[in-house]
Amino acid sequence: MKRKVIIGIDLAGSESKPTGWAKIEGCIVNACEIYENSDIIRKTLEEKPVLIAIDAPLSFPKSGIMRKADREMFKLGYPVFPPLFKSMKNLTKRGTELTRTLRDKGLKVIEVHPASTRKALGIPTKDWQKIQAIFLHIGLKGDLKKRTLTPHEIDAVTAALTAYLKLKSQTITVGEEKEGTIVVPIKQDWRQIKIE
Repeated sequence: MKRKVIIGIDLAGSESKPTGWAKIEGCIVNACEIYENSDIIRKTLEEKPVLIAIDAPLSFPKSGIMRKADREMFKLGYPVFPPLFKSMKNLTKRGTELTRTLRDKGLKVIEVHPASTRKALGIPTKDWQKIQAIFLHIGLKGDLKKRTLTPHEIDAVTAALTAYLKLKSQTITVGEEKEGTIVVPIKQDWRQIKIE
């Protein structure tokens, strides 16, 4: 039986900066950095994923600069940058356009926040070497065993891990469907996660 493919994307604010892209298939991770929207879409479509998790706001607020999802994340102790924050506008625009294209192709896309995922699982938020070591400890292999991943790739793997946990019913969804939601893991110790 073919294993499910999950994609994580750490989206950059523009095509001139690297976007982290990661695939989890079974326990094998493939990660890379991509720049252009067309390449992100092509590479993602080729994999026929069951779920795509994107680290970027994928919708605009109905009013003000924050969505209900953003306010709820703050209340849960997961501060996120609002979609209409000056430095976030381009990223939000790119995220909404990319999501629309992928959903039009019949794919399922969720919004995630890797730093919040790591916080929920008790994983360091910025110690990249330690994060990579933890990913290996929970059973992920592939590129994680072969080389040191970039921070963008680590964020993409974290995004894909969030999608994996969603498929295992180990996440909560914050916000409201009409305005936009963010998926975050249920609080648990990362040592309880075993990917095989």
